[in-house]
Amino acid sequence: MASTLVFVSRPLLPRNVFDRLLDGARAAGLVPAGAEVSIRTSSERLVAKVALDESRSAGARQAAAEYLAAQVAAGTVAESDVCLAVVDAALTGATQLLLVMDVDSTLIKQEVIELLAAHAGREKEVAAVTEAAMRGELDFAQSLIQRVATLKDLPATVLGEVGERIIFSDGARELVKRFHAAGHKVGVVSGGFQQILDPLAEELQLDHALANTLGIEGAVLDGTVHGKIVDRATKEEMLRSWAAGHGIDMAATIAAGDGANDLDMVTAAGLGVAFNAKPALKEKAGAQINFSRLDVIADLVLDDLN
Repeated sequence: MASTLVFVSRPLLPRNVFDRLLDGARAAGLVPAGAEVSIRTSSERLVAKVALDESRSAGARQAAAEYLAAQVAAGTVAESDVCLAVVDAALTGATQLLLVMDVDSTLIKQEVIELLAAHAGREKEVAAVTEAAMRGELDFAQSLIQRVATLKDLPATVLGEVGERIIFSDGARELVKRFHAAGHKVGVVSGGFQQILDPLAEELQLDHALANTLGIEGAVLDGTVHGKIVDRATKEEMLRSWAAGHGIDMAATIAAGDGANDLDMVTAAGLGVAFNAKPALKEKAGAQINFSRLDVIADLVLDDLN
């Protein structure tokens, strides 16, 4: 299957550095001799795309990863300077795409459980458990139960207070707008909490949004999670279910996250994206974004730039 080689710079990367990276890719044979390279701009980023035929597509992803690693080792660029990815034609040529994202530290900048824990005076304890779970060192469901138990007896009004402190990741709004403008679907699935997620999903007009439900009794949090816990298996299940519901082939799906809890959906999607992610996820993802612009995902798969 044919594919597209995509280079996306971080905002304000000097053009001469970007050009050196492309020149090196030509010299290394990553960019075919004589190939047309389209360079456009996107929110102060440089975006270069190169069409690859089937003969070059097969090993292109590994070759691109090796090339970028060599350039980082040589000091030409830093890992946080550029996203280099190979995007299959099943994505770039699809009539409709489905993008599914994690929420905490992906769609938004914070970890909601930590914001809630701060109200309970258990912030450090909960942060340590969260970090271990994201590294894959703890079972997510059990770690969630432990962390939510620390919230017992907090007034339910804390949910609204925390919701007001949420900050979307840079480029999150732009990403959703670009996908919707192109006729595509966007969903989020989170190990966080539905009561926090609902207002965010409404604000962004997301097509799907699922998270855990905090137990509330007598206007206070009861320290439990109600219903099935949204874990890494559930995230993949929802990716597949939402895709099927829209008649979208899995090859035309994108999944993005930052931690081990996102592994299943990231590896199941047509394109898996590690966004400022933990090593366990970066090793498995098809694309890595190591700087803070979530809308790079749109740069990779859409053709909407002037």
